[in-house]
Parts: sequence; structure tokens; C-alpha cells
Amino acid sequence: MVTADNSKASSEPSLDRREVVATLLHERGDLLVVTGLGSSTYDVAACGESDNNFYLWGAMGSAVTVGLGLAKAQPDRSVAVITGDGEMLMGIGALVTCVTQAPANLTIIVLDNRHYGETGMQASHTGLGVSLHQVAKGIGIEDAREISDSPAVIELRQQMREPRALGFATIRIGEGPHERVLPSRDGVANKLRMRSALGIAAGH
Repeated sequence: MVTADNSKASSEPSLDRREVVATLLHERGDLLVVTGLGSSTYDVAACGESDNNFYLWGAMGSAVTVGLGLAKAQPDRSVAVITGDGEMLMGIGALVTCVTQAPANLTIIVLDNRHYGETGMQASHTGLGVSLHQVAKGIGIEDAREISDSPAVIELRQQMREPRALGFATIRIGEGPHERVLPSRDGVANKLRMRSALGIAAGH
């Protein structure tokens, strides 16, 4: 179950990132997950390995576009992108493409600690007042929300398993570090593993 991070002021509610991701992926079924660079990959890997995970290494800003392509290629499967605010800010233009393609099976989840965690914890744009869910809503993602409490995380978990429209959620998380759980960094192996899980023969 998700618990609040009490180290943050009450005016800035936040959740524990590792617990949030564990809640979202609890009994995930055949959900396909694409992770962004850095901590979101460690968080997903900490929940246990799955052939339905696709980890991005060295491709900052590309999580949403990869998730979009997967959602378009697998329209009968639910797809979740789990990434951070820094990675989302770098690939912000991808949201516009998602709106034009409107995949009903794609949910984009941004773990927002308002810092660039991989480069020294500098304040990100969201730490300086930018609201990613308002950006998403402004460009046409009707189901765009900001989450800062446990019940809303559980509600999102249910909706991402059976999405009915393109969804976007920013989840306010604390700054606290967690142990790095490193999955395979072999990009080719990760690709082939997911293709095999999807029943795609080699060479196709």
C-alpha cells in the first residue's frame, strides 16, 4: 500500500516512489510497461522482472514515443509508460503526437519529484512551477490529472488496466533515494525478450 512521505511539508504532498510503482504494478496481468531513463526503470525492476517490461537506457525523452508505438502496434493490450518529470520534460513534444494518434490503450504516468535525479538533483521545471498535467490537458488529453494521495493511485491502477482513452497522470513523489535495482542494460536482449513475449517471430 502507498504511504505518504512525511518529510515533505503538508503544502507539498508527496508519496514514496517505490511504493507507488509497486501499487501500480500489483497483479498487473498482461500489462505492457515502458520505463523512462533512471529511477523509474529501477522502480519497475524492483517489482520483479517481467518479459512485458521494456527498459530504456540512454534514450532520455523517448519513453512516450516508444510507448505510443507499442500501443499502436498492440491495440488489444494495455500499455503504461512510467517515467520521471525530467525525462518527460525532454520529450514533451511526444504528448502532441499522442493526441493526434489518440491510442485508447495508453496511459502515461510521470513520477514527479521536481528534480533531475540522474544529474545531481537540480530543480526541474516542475520544481519551478510548471504543471505537466495542465500541459497535457491543454494540448487535448482530457483524462489528465495530478495525484498526491494513495486512493488516487489505486484508482489509476484500475484504469490503466482497462483504459478507455489516452490517459496522463502526474504523481507527486518525495525526493528520497532508493536502492538502484538494475535490470539488463542489453538493449537488443530487452527488445527480443518483449518481441518473444508478444509472439513476434524473429526477423519480423
